Amino acid sequence: MSRTVAARRVAYETLRAVHESDAYANLLLPTAIARAGLATPDAALATELTYGTLRRQGTYDAVIEIAADRPIAEIDPAVLDALRLGVHQLLSTRVASHAAVNESVELARSAGGRGAAGFANAVLRRVSRDTPGDWMTHVAESARSDDEQLGLLFSHPVWVVRAFRRALAAEGRAEELEALLTADNASPRVTMAALPELADVPEDTRRTPFSPIGFRLGGGDPDSIVRGSGGRIRVQDEGSQLAALALTRALPVTAGERWLDLCAGPGGKTAVLAAEALAQGASLEANEISPARAGLVRQALAGVPLDVPVSEEDGRLRAQDAPETYDRILVDAPCTGLGALRRRPEARWRKAPSDVPALTQLQRELLTEAVSALKPGGVVAYVTCSPHLAETSGVVADIRREWDGAIEELSARDVITSLSDADPGLPPQSDGSGRAQLWPHRHNTDAMSVTLLRRV
Repeated sequence: MSRTVAARRVAYETLRAVHESDAYANLLLPTAIARAGLATPDAALATELTYGTLRRQGTYDAVIEIAADRPIAEIDPAVLDALRLGVHQLLSTRVASHAAVNESVELARSAGGRGAAGFANAVLRRVSRDTPGDWMTHVAESARSDDEQLGLLFSHPVWVVRAFRRALAAEGRAEELEALLTADNASPRVTMAALPELADVPEDTRRTPFSPIGFRLGGGDPDSIVRGSGGRIRVQDEGSQLAALALTRALPVTAGERWLDLCAGPGGKTAVLAAEALAQGASLEANEISPARAGLVRQALAGVPLDVPVSEEDGRLRAQDAPETYDRILVDAPCTGLGALRRRPEARWRKAPSDVPALTQLQRELLTEAVSALKPGGVVAYVTCSPHLAETSGVVADIRREWDGAIEELSARDVITSLSDADPGLPPQSDGSGRAQLWPHRHNTDAMSVTLLRRV
């Protein structure tokens, strides 16, 4: 097997695991690349094929339906993944058409035999006869509404398109919808964090514009830098850095403060909190309900010389058992994850509007119990990696009504702006809150929402 064929096989098998077993590409792909022994160029090809196919899956499925003249539901799933991989190469890469067709046909043959190979060959040759621009026209013409057209062209479910439009409109920026959808389909740049007071930003790197602990490499392998730092330098989205720092720097820290990270997995924000606690004389506790993710939290904390106990409980019960105990609490709540579609593109196809009510109920319960665990004067940061208004402003509005007169909102926008070298341009929200909303197309971060509430 040639190296290029091996790269395509790795990409195909990762797609199959994502669709068949609900695997996550960002967790599975590095292991698959290492197991296949792919050299750097071939590993890059496998990565591009996997993520590119997942990001544009909605568009490619529309192309396949037109070219095959049948719904994708009628195509064998294993053959469909071979077709998606082939269409991606034909429409979005510089791979030669004959190689994209022939090798995708062989993948279909291995999945379904001679008949599947003949079907795949016919579909992919039909796709190869038109230009990418022609196919976008065909796809646009197949849509039944303007929102469906946006969803097909930009490869997002219609309900996500509408949720994003509403979230942008809350800032008076609804016209930026296409820019946001485009950013979701771009490969994110790797961002690093140097844990405060424990590591310095390396020379010959570029500092991030908003987070004071963030930087980007000019090149090279980030893993070697992470390992060489003993865990004090880490790969971390700039929005994630800012969410943790918004809590620690919202108000001056008094030595002896007690902090809690209530939903800590996988531990990136916990590590930033721990470094900040160590530097400012505070203590930190962490909690994560999932044992596997709690293990990741402990690994993330390995580079910080601070004893941080990690409990494995339901966060609601963990906070309920500690009334008026903590000075600062981070609630990085379970959410739809719609803000991280650049890095976890398959998530857009796994979530549905029906998921939102249960998530917002959990978010409200976690946040209200966190407020009850605050000392008077204590601050909670409510964070979601989602801009969906039900998960952000809706949850906070409910908590403010429930705790009417007992909590006040601090301006997360002002705090984050004060941390930043460049003006992040965080406009007021239409609900009058102090919530800060970061965006992939504006800030090159995940679409992180940050709200700060202080118990009075």
